[in-house]
Amino acid sequence: MSSTNSFAANLVCPKCKKEYALHEVHQLCACGSPLLVSYDLKEAKKHFHKESLRDRESSLWRYKELLPVQDEANIVSLGEGFTPIIPLKRAGEKSKIQNLYLKDEGIIPTGTFKARGAAVGVSRAKELGVKVLAMPTNGNAGAAWSVYSARAGLKATIIMPEDAPSITRNECAAAGADLYLVKGLISDCGKIVARSVQEHGWYDASTLKEPYRIEGKKTMGLEIAEQFDWKLPDVILYPTGGGVGIIGIYKALNELKELGFIEGKLPRLVAVQAEGCAPIVKAFQEGKKESEFFADSKTVAFGINVPKALGDFLVLEALYQTGGCAKAVSDAEILEGLKELSQTEGTFVCPEGAAIYAAAKKLREENWIKEGERVVLLNTGAGIKYPDTLSIEVPYLDKDAVL
Repeated sequence: MSSTNSFAANLVCPKCKKEYALHEVHQLCACGSPLLVSYDLKEAKKHFHKESLRDRESSLWRYKELLPVQDEANIVSLGEGFTPIIPLKRAGEKSKIQNLYLKDEGIIPTGTFKARGAAVGVSRAKELGVKVLAMPTNGNAGAAWSVYSARAGLKATIIMPEDAPSITRNECAAAGADLYLVKGLISDCGKIVARSVQEHGWYDASTLKEPYRIEGKKTMGLEIAEQFDWKLPDVILYPTGGGVGIIGIYKALNELKELGFIEGKLPRLVAVQAEGCAPIVKAFQEGKKESEFFADSKTVAFGINVPKALGDFLVLEALYQTGGCAKAVSDAEILEGLKELSQTEGTFVCPEGAAIYAAAKKLREENWIKEGERVVLLNTGAGIKYPDTLSIEVPYLDKDAVL
């Protein structure tokens, strides 16, 4: 066995504080809450320092001490992580956010940030002896978990709404997953997965029903801190469906603070949703700790069409504790933001990524984002994975034409 030097200690329920052993397969806590990986940060502080990262590989596995995989032989990787942070000078001038940056997850394997959660989640599933996993998905998570399961030699069963992007369907099928479509929402797919897991004893890889996807997603927060030389930005905006990324970033920053890698106030975290599916925004505006099911949800940003997130209470806690907020934008604003980013910066982001740019503009107009503040937009995927988002008419030329 080749150790990763991970300081993962156990699994802890954030609601009832019950602890579970790391070496056993666990899904939700007995109280129904998601479980989180807890690390022995006091011990980590003695051995893991900023200098430890010098000369390490440019992937999320550079943070192995703060990841749950115990044996390096179980790491399933396609080189994911350490995506660039790009200054958006022209878009920043247009939106009056002088210090605007984009962390671009579109260049990661499978084209979205979902590869992070899949890499760590599948690695731990392999380490725990899982043979078959199942999950509901709006598309990209299913594609990522299918690809990483294939690399690990695991079987994946994927269930998605019938109007999920065809590209993600093809990725699942190409990777050999058992793929099924449902006439309904991701919440309907989740109910089928829950019944099937109960029937067959499969590993439930649904959002936050296993504890390790969040550990992969939290590496976005670790990277942002390191890439800004441990001097944190003022605001981080994140497109929020299931909300695992924002929960993970908040978790990562708190762990870094306890390690002494960063100091001072954490960035204000912003959960961005579409007006057609905004349960977190509604709950935040009402000062609630949990959201309600958002009926008849619909948005062009398909990845954030999640009417009720299992970890909503953790998302809202991250917003409240950092002085952040939740913001909704219309589909028209999303499409306009997508065009604007592409035309001013050459960055073809996904609709979810365009939503956070639209939200940032509104927050700056309201002076919630102040002049001179450093603002990071977290684009969660490549625009080319959504070829039908923009409707563009292209003129034809006669073959003998001259322009």
